Amino acid sequence: MLWPLPRSRGQVIMDLEAQIQLLIDNAPHDGITPQLVTAIAPALKAIAHQLSHSQYYILQSVESEWVLTTLSNRANPRLEKRVIYAFPTLKDASLASSAGIEEQVIATEIPVTHILFQLVALETVDSIVFFETSDMSTNAVEVRRSDLQNRIQQQLQKKRSPRQVPPDIA
Repeated sequence: MLWPLPRSRGQVIMDLEAQIQLLIDNAPHDGITPQLVTAIAPALKAIAHQLSHSQYYILQSVESEWVLTTLSNRANPRLEKRVIYAFPTLKDASLASSAGIEEQVIATEIPVTHILFQLVALETVDSIVFFETSDMSTNAVEVRRSDLQNRIQQQLQKKRSPRQVPPDIA
């Protein structure tokens, strides 16, 4: 479920509750998506709390597609994973965009919960690598899509706890 998220460039850094509310407010008004975002919000916030920044810069093409990097395992080059890099500052993103990326890209500041929410829908992406400091060779946190999906599933199962009485019980 990808939908356009508002650009946050120039905005004051938002806390996680405000980020979640912005996701809800900008969700399609289909009667389902806002409730889904509300239901998975605790999982998004739990992962976001493990990261150092409330917003990161993502490299995007001029068509607003996130730049995807394919990494190969040195020992077994057939093992690959597709990642998106999230940078802590505009300067870091700019340095990365000038280092070997041939297409024209821009760095866009995006709230961390929005990045995580988009990861759920990005089937071609295995992980997002969040660089926590300007030293991009160390201190990065990888959030695997499969781990995020598992955490969301656990959150949704909690919501469907058998202890809750269904609203349509007579």
